[in-house]
Amino acid sequence: MSHFEAIDPETVRLVQSSGPSETLLKLVFETFQALGDPTRLKILYALIKSEVCVRDLAILVGVSESAISHQLRILRDRRLVTQRRNGNIIYYSLNDGHLAVLFREAEYHADHVHQNIANHPYP
Repeated sequence: MSHFEAIDPETVRLVQSSGPSETLLKLVFETFQALGDPTRLKILYALIKSEVCVRDLAILVGVSESAISHQLRILRDRRLVTQRRNGNIIYYSLNDGHLAVLFREAEYHADHVHQNIANHPYP
């Protein structure tokens, strides 16, 4: 708790009452934490395009199969990817389509930063 008096108490009340729950905040944090690794980002970008097995992900990302498996475990734990077995081969895919939308928005932001485009109003 802050020991300061709000300059705009109405804005403080509005933001406090409309913010996410602590549980949701924790899940968002864990998602962004998982996205904070270049290898995991490359894996997820590949999985946006298609379901892919571990060996092929290793080839696409340029790391060992054991490194891919380690990163996939983190992504699975965060429920960002799902797996399906076909015989001895395990295929991975995105858990849902939200990541593709999140990536697209992040790309728009990065493009605006890169091109030094002025801020535009948030919807």
